[in-house]
Amino acid sequence: MNDWQRKSPLDWETYVNKLVKVVAVEKHQYEGWVLTVDPVSATIVLATFPENKKGSVSFIMGHAIQEVEILQEGDSDMKQRLAHISAPEESQAYSPEELEKRKNALKTWLQTNHIPVGEQGEQGRTLSVAGVLTIEPPYSPEQCSSTNEIILSRMQGLVQGYLDQQ
Repeated sequence: MNDWQRKSPLDWETYVNKLVKVVAVEKHQYEGWVLTVDPVSATIVLATFPENKKGSVSFIMGHAIQEVEILQEGDSDMKQRLAHISAPEESQAYSPEELEKRKNALKTWLQTNHIPVGEQGEQGRTLSVAGVLTIEPPYSPEQCSSTNEIILSRMQGLVQGYLDQQ
């Protein structure tokens, strides 16, 4: 076990939102902003923002880390930028009326295509497809949930196709 792995989660937290240089085994060096550190494996998650490109995320396994050096503190802009990496894209805010309209339109479309669908929950906000998949508001592919990966994948594709038609 190396020094990095011996640190506690509170020690690792001091590295979050900071620009660091990580030296790993075989003299590999990585530089980036610390998003988080996995408390079980001591894996460090780094974000980099190459110019004119989307940001990228890399993982350096805890057992491979030999040294971590803080190069720069993150300012409030950088902290916000890092927070947006792991946060879902901001979803549109829908009024209760809009959500009801979206639910009913999707439900009608599913029924038209002979897919058994009903409503469940206290207020009937959740759509239930054949008793094996649910769709929560705002009724997009990301809100589909099922323990059956095949059904989940196919329904997400159908819902995305439906939304693309709209």
